[in-house]
Amino acid sequence: MRRLHSIGGYVSASCVALALGGLLTGAANANDRLIEMAKNPENYVMPGLDYTADNYSEMDQITAENVKDLRVAWTFSTGLLNGHEGTPLVVDGVMYVNSSFPNNVYALDLKNPGKIKWQYKPKQDPAARAVACCDLVNRGLAYWPSDDASKTPNLIFSNQLDGHVVALNAETGEMYWKVENADIKVGSTLTVAPYVVKDLVIIGSSGAELGVRGVTTAYNVKTAEMVWRRFATGPDDEIGIGDDFNKANPQYGQKGLGLATWEDDAWKIGGGTNWGWYAYDPSLDLIYYARATPRPWNETMRPGDNKWTMTIMARNADDGMLKWGYQKTPHDEWDYAGVNVMMLSDQKIDGKDLKLVTHPDRNGIIYTLNRVNGDLVRADFLDDTVNVWTHVDMKTGIPVRNPEYGTRMEHKGKDICPSAMGYHDQAHDSYDPERGLFYLAINHICMDWEPFMLPYRAGQFFVGATLSMYPGPKGDRANYLGLGQVKAYSAPDGKYKWSVMERFAAWGGTLATKGGVMFYPTLDGYFKARNSDTGELLWKFKMPSGGIGYPMTYEHNGTQYVAVYYGVGGWPGVGLVFDLQDPTAGLGAVGAFRNLQNWTQQGGGLLVFSLDGKGPYSEDVNLDEYSNEIVTDGT
Repeated sequence: MRRLHSIGGYVSASCVALALGGLLTGAANANDRLIEMAKNPENYVMPGLDYTADNYSEMDQITAENVKDLRVAWTFSTGLLNGHEGTPLVVDGVMYVNSSFPNNVYALDLKNPGKIKWQYKPKQDPAARAVACCDLVNRGLAYWPSDDASKTPNLIFSNQLDGHVVALNAETGEMYWKVENADIKVGSTLTVAPYVVKDLVIIGSSGAELGVRGVTTAYNVKTAEMVWRRFATGPDDEIGIGDDFNKANPQYGQKGLGLATWEDDAWKIGGGTNWGWYAYDPSLDLIYYARATPRPWNETMRPGDNKWTMTIMARNADDGMLKWGYQKTPHDEWDYAGVNVMMLSDQKIDGKDLKLVTHPDRNGIIYTLNRVNGDLVRADFLDDTVNVWTHVDMKTGIPVRNPEYGTRMEHKGKDICPSAMGYHDQAHDSYDPERGLFYLAINHICMDWEPFMLPYRAGQFFVGATLSMYPGPKGDRANYLGLGQVKAYSAPDGKYKWSVMERFAAWGGTLATKGGVMFYPTLDGYFKARNSDTGELLWKFKMPSGGIGYPMTYEHNGTQYVAVYYGVGGWPGVGLVFDLQDPTAGLGAVGAFRNLQNWTQQGGGLLVFSLDGKGPYSEDVNLDEYSNEIVTDGT
């Protein structure tokens, strides 16, 4: 182990300056190496495949014509029962697998994946389990490639539920450094995947349900020193707001609002965590991600717009300063925690060539913005059953509320669509640039909502509403089925090329491929392949457990493989995971997914598929045999 750091609060301005000085000298090199590595089909080096986070593969061995011949090539069990989100990484012939709590990490040599190359099993504070909101999930790992001049080895980064970030030697699994990023005593945990940009590893935060103030932190990958830390709420300097913030769109709001839009000191326990996905544009040096809900859920207790929760943020990578921020749901009153995937694309819309960021939000709207300056380009409903909004005012960017579906004290709101789970949650979607289509794994869930007052107590849930959830209007409400959809969306015209209902939510996400096949897992335990153009179901496989991770693909020894985690859990699986019966338990998830137990049970691991099941053991049946000597009795 290189060193153990415990960092709480801020580093001094001089320390930040020194850290930035050391970072900038070779900053572009780390990006360049990751960009080049991501182009190689033998690698899958970061969440979403590359910095665009479009999870699109140029590989085309697997096509709409032959995908029916997919078979299991090999498998790996993590031995854990909680939900398995995210996806593994593949770097230079080694696959790195992460697990749910206690956040084990495994390295598998793809030449012989049956033997574990190394494993890291941390000893964590078990108290973290008690303050985790929605199962003990973890959304993945990050990789940093060493430069030849550096004494620092290639590193794998892993976030632990108890608030620690660890850097592991990618070759040996030895801990290189460890830092305390979050305090579980106040309910702050880590479920987000780390994100590497330049010589920084970016770390989000979880725990808004317990009144945690959201924060994003950047550490120097070589030294573990904090380079910058930016919050969702509070004073401008702590948020990272300068003179040019929202310069192109002052109507979004500019200075002072992280305090002025909160009553008294409510911003200190105001939520705005970011436990979802990131994207990065090296040409602009901007990191894109979104903030979650304000706290508590009961909107009566926190008047104001509650900025900058519920906000898409574009931050400078070097110092964390905000270029622009667009708040999707001012004064959120439904828990529409929009930390969802950010996908970058370059498209022509209304005759203009634009650099775009597209974000399907829990509030039922899919947003497309100019990622250079934050201009709102499109804001379309994820489904025509959205009823909390009438439309989005494209000049102000504010969604216009339908007062019939608002929430307030002494009132039980009914048939609110979408539910607190949103019409989209943590699923990592994909974008096919050849077809110009986004493949969206979404929910179809509505709710009843009844608020109540409650005090804030550090380390305890700070919610303030009782929820009942059920299928949306297109589902089977009598039998609690029809809770999800998969759709192909075109941003230039705002239309859906095709869509299909699912029995339960497609909670994990999608993979798009040049072969004209898109893949996704379902909560009821199916791994499916559909025709990218038509949505036709081409192939499916019944997994050992429901899928809440998203698929990935890679090439090894000339063969294309598709891999996906199985292991039901997450928010929709809390009833199974914790054996809950009250339909309002699990923040309403138990009732919505009451029938999930009839299709799947717990158990976590990895499935790897190829055409005809081709793999290291089908090619050489004697690979990894202990002995090939056959002994007979000689008679």
